[in-house]
Amino acid sequence: MIKVADLYKSFGEVKAVQGISFEADDGKITGLLGPNGAGKSTTLRILYTVLKPDSGSAFIDGVDVINDSLGARRRIGTLPHGSGLYPHLSARENIAYYARLYEMPRDTIDAAVQTVIDQLDINDFADRRTKGFSQGQKTKVSLARSLVHGPQNIILDEPSNGLDVMATRSLRELIRELKRAGKCVLFSSHVMQEVAALCDEIVIIAAGQVAMQDTADGIRNATGCDDLEDAFVKAIEMVETTS
Repeated sequence: MIKVADLYKSFGEVKAVQGISFEADDGKITGLLGPNGAGKSTTLRILYTVLKPDSGSAFIDGVDVINDSLGARRRIGTLPHGSGLYPHLSARENIAYYARLYEMPRDTIDAAVQTVIDQLDINDFADRRTKGFSQGQKTKVSLARSLVHGPQNIILDEPSNGLDVMATRSLRELIRELKRAGKCVLFSSHVMQEVAALCDEIVIIAAGQVAMQDTADGIRNATGCDDLEDAFVKAIEMVETTS
């Protein structure tokens, strides 16, 4: 479970996050939705301990991401923007390296790596160097790295960005599998169809604030819009007119 309470973060004069609070539960897919610059990626970076907030708190399974960042990292798998793969290592070696970073017992690493390779259908290119991989292949390997240690909480920052139709369908099914396994999945997206198809809860962020958190149907009802995209725009406008 992920819990965020009253987070604030500024970069000089830019107020990126202004009092964001929400919860993402186990066994659910929670989507962060918002326009560019709304504060989504900043919030996610705080959760996976790359940034420290100016104030507020965030917890991963009750572990404070600020005061026990190492403990929080052990409980999450992350897919940030950019694959960050080591180009001269194979896909398998990239995944195994992250398993060691997560301090997995050495005698369990090979089996765990093969499990995620099978799960993500990476076998055809698992032993190739990642230099020259397609965007879809890079995303799969990056996702495998984030899952190799079996985390309870998975944080994905625009995971389908740059993927083709087949890779996107495969990714969506994996996210559903994680939900069925009781995992907490939190991801940001600009793709309304993806959010509507996957999310149990949607957190709409605008101007560094939570504009609305509810199910897709709840957001439609609250805004009086039948279409989720129209509801999203109206929720954003409601925040912007009061900011």
